[in-house]
Amino acid sequence: MRQFPIAELDIAPGHLVQWRLRSTRAGHLGRPRRSASFNQDKHFSAARQVRSAPDSLSSWVAATFEIPGQLDRAALEAAMLGLVGRHEVLRCEFEQLMGDPAGDLTCAALRPDEVALEPFEVGYLDSADEVRAYLADHFEKEIDTLSWPLLVMGAVVRAGSATVYFAFDHLVSDGLSVPVVVRDLATGYEAAVAGRTPELPPTGSYVAFGHEQRRRYLAMRSDDERLGYWKSFMASAGGFFPHFPLDLGVAPGRMYGTVNEGHRLLDAREAAAFEARCRGAGGSCFTGTLAAVGRALRDAGGPAVYRGLLPVSERGRGDLENAMGWFVNTVPIEFPVPAGRPFGELLGEVRTAFRELLRHTDVPFVRAWQLLAPEYAGLPCWPHPVNFFSYIDSRRVPGAEHHDRWHPTQHVWASRCNGISFWFHRDADGLHVNSIYADTPRAAAATATFWRALTRILAALARGED
Repeated sequence: MRQFPIAELDIAPGHLVQWRLRSTRAGHLGRPRRSASFNQDKHFSAARQVRSAPDSLSSWVAATFEIPGQLDRAALEAAMLGLVGRHEVLRCEFEQLMGDPAGDLTCAALRPDEVALEPFEVGYLDSADEVRAYLADHFEKEIDTLSWPLLVMGAVVRAGSATVYFAFDHLVSDGLSVPVVVRDLATGYEAAVAGRTPELPPTGSYVAFGHEQRRRYLAMRSDDERLGYWKSFMASAGGFFPHFPLDLGVAPGRMYGTVNEGHRLLDAREAAAFEARCRGAGGSCFTGTLAAVGRALRDAGGPAVYRGLLPVSERGRGDLENAMGWFVNTVPIEFPVPAGRPFGELLGEVRTAFRELLRHTDVPFVRAWQLLAPEYAGLPCWPHPVNFFSYIDSRRVPGAEHHDRWHPTQHVWASRCNGISFWFHRDADGLHVNSIYADTPRAAAATATFWRALTRILAALARGED
C-alpha cells in the first residue's frame, strides 16, 4: 500500500456515485459532550483561526481500493454504514467555545442509528485524468474541519469492477487509520455480498482516548518532571521546534502553497538487501532509513547532528490498534552523524536515541508545546520549517494480507505550509517517500539535492557499501 500524491493516481474511467453522511436526529439536546484530544483541539483551533484569511488551512487523508466484479451498491452502503457505526469519531460533531486558552474543544457522538447515507450521482467521467481531477477538487471542497460530516465516500463504477474512494479530515484520521478503513470497508462489503456479518476484531474509541488524555494532562505544569526529556532536547537544539537544516527560502510568519511529490528510493530487491543489512547490524529498515536521512541531510549541507521530530503511534497493541482516530504523539530525537562514521556504528546511535525516545512518549506533543513554547502556542502552524520524519511499514498494517486483492492506495494533502514533511513507507514494491513542501524555488532545489544524496546513500548501503 503506497502513499503518493493524488495527482499520480490512475483510476480507470467510469460512472461516479457518492454518499454523504447525514444526521437523522432531531435537535442536539441531551447528547453527552466529551473533551477532544490535544491534537484535535490544536487542529480545530488553527482552522478556525485562519478561516477569514485569504488562504485557509485544510488537510485530508484519502485512499482507494478495488472491488472486482459487478458492484453491489446495497452491500457497499451497508459496509459504509458499518464503518461509521464501528468508529465513534466519525459520528462526532465538534464545538469549541470562544476565549478559553486552556483548550475547550468538545465533541458529541450521534448513535449509529442516528446517521444515514444520502447517495447522489456524479455521472460518467471519460478518462483517468477527469477522475483524478474530480477527486482532488472534490476532496478539497468537501472536507472542512469546521463542518460535519468530516468524510467523503464514493465509487467509480464500471461493468466489471469498481474503485471505492474515501477521504477524511485530519481531525478524525491519521495515516495508520487508512489501512484500518480499507480493511473494514472491504471486509464489510464482502460479508454483505455473502449475506453474513463481517468478522472484524474489536475496536476501541478514539473519543474515549482523547477525553481521557485531556483529563490526565490538562493539569500538567511546566515544572513537571515528565517534561525533562523535552527540556534536555531544547537545551541542545536551541528551541522547542528543531529547524529543518536546509534553506527552503520561506519568510517568517508566512504560509505557502504546497508541492506534493512521491519517489521510490529502493525497488523490492534493493529494499530487501537494505533491510538485511540493517538487521545484520542490529537495526531495522526504519532505523536504517532514519540513519540514512541524517547522513543525507549532512551531505546536503546540514549539521553533523540530526535533530528532528518523530511521530509515534499511541495505539498500543490492544483494541485501539483497530480504531480510527488521530493516535499520534510527536517526540524529538537527536543523534550524531559525523562524517566517516561506519554505518553499523551510526545505526547503533539511532537505536540508542530511539530507545530513549520511547521512554518519553507519554506527554502529548501539543501540551508540551503549550507549556514549553507558550510564545508559539497561539500560532496556527509551526513557527518555521521543522525537521520531521515519519515511517510506516504497510506490509504490517491491518488487512495487509489482502492488499494483493484490494490494491489499496493512500494519499495525503495539505493546502498550505511553511516547511517540509516526509512520509517514508515500505511496501512489497520497495521503499518510498512522499513529501509535501513549501512551493518556493529554494525549497524545490534543496529537496532535489536532498533526494539525490539520500538515494545515493541508500543504494550504496543496499549494495553492502558503507
